[in-house]
Amino acid sequence: MLRFILSVSLTLCSVAAGHAQPTKIDRYRFKFISAADSLVQADTEFDGKDLTRDCETPWSVKFKTLHGGKQEGVRLLTLDNGKMQIVLIPTRGMGVLSVTMGDLKLGWKSPVTEVVHPKHVNLQLRGGLGWLEGFNEWLCRCGLENTGQAGQDEIINNVGDKQTVELTLHGKIANIPASEVELDVQTKPPYRITMRGIMHEKMLFGPKLELITEVSTTPGSDKFRIEDKVINKGSQPQEYQILYHYNFGKPLLGAGAMLHVPVERVTPYNANAANDVATWNSFAAPKSGYVEQVYLMRPLADDQGAVNVLLHNPKANRGVLLKYEKKELPYLTLWKNTGADEDGYVIGIEPGVSFPNRRQVERQAGRVPKLAGGASYTMRMDFTLLDRKLWIDQTISHINDIQKTRAATIDSVPQK
Repeated sequence: MLRFILSVSLTLCSVAAGHAQPTKIDRYRFKFISAADSLVQADTEFDGKDLTRDCETPWSVKFKTLHGGKQEGVRLLTLDNGKMQIVLIPTRGMGVLSVTMGDLKLGWKSPVTEVVHPKHVNLQLRGGLGWLEGFNEWLCRCGLENTGQAGQDEIINNVGDKQTVELTLHGKIANIPASEVELDVQTKPPYRITMRGIMHEKMLFGPKLELITEVSTTPGSDKFRIEDKVINKGSQPQEYQILYHYNFGKPLLGAGAMLHVPVERVTPYNANAANDVATWNSFAAPKSGYVEQVYLMRPLADDQGAVNVLLHNPKANRGVLLKYEKKELPYLTLWKNTGADEDGYVIGIEPGVSFPNRRQVERQAGRVPKLAGGASYTMRMDFTLLDRKLWIDQTISHINDIQKTRAATIDSVPQK
């Protein structure tokens, strides 16, 4: 275990050879991965009491490398704040494998059992569906150039001509290893612990996008935050898309589990989804042969401009609340895939800057934003894990009050 002896009268710095980084007395930073410095640390563990000596809640951070099969060389970061454990995957776009607090877990059991290294993922497989070869995270980002279904789109190539290209499912960012990963700790109250990563989705004569992501929490808290910034590093305007694929399985998901979110409108994605639109926000037991259903939502914000999304288990005594600014992520998608356990019993709650249609469809609908050269776009999502029925009941009541301000439109058939 990597140990640190700190004096409050001195400037904090890393004791790892060659990586001393003096910082202000109230902040400590440590690099795990740096492409700029050609650096990857060995497996390492931080004990929080060495960095935040006056903090009463024990916490830790572990950095380790996986071995065997398709996960050989994959790095994991586990942030334990003393109450919950957040497992991140720097090798897979800083996705989040799982979040656990006691018997409450955010995550799912995918047929993909290993944390697959991106070098084993062929995005072009099965007509552009190869993204699914590595899909097993709780959070898997979709983007940055495109987020939607696989299919054709038209671009202007390097000689100024129109060219048809084949886009793959949900884009590339989930399979781009982080170039920079660091721990950032406030050494004074509230002792916020942040894991920061940077990914680059860039090419000559193409997009030059950068994603800076932060996952943070405080010791002993039942809350955590995900904050992302997309930056156009090029000089010309660039289209971008991002969608957050939050995936939930057992034990939170089960027959009678419910999604509560105030909505302006809900639209079934296709005829199959339209068959069950009356029960769009409730979930069934696992069923072999279930055909996935998707619902496209325009969420309704509260008087502070925030969208409130609650998922709870069948007993309504365990759940998770997601809050974010509607202006940052104006569209919300629900993916229902309640097939057999062996096939992947899961649902996805997916806020985004667009819906997961093909980019051509979203562009025609005016839902593919652009960033000017050098510009950036920031999104923040706050999560609260709920392990008391009273808290879930109170949250449902709050969401119902928001819905009362406007009647929801539930489309019975797909809309273009």
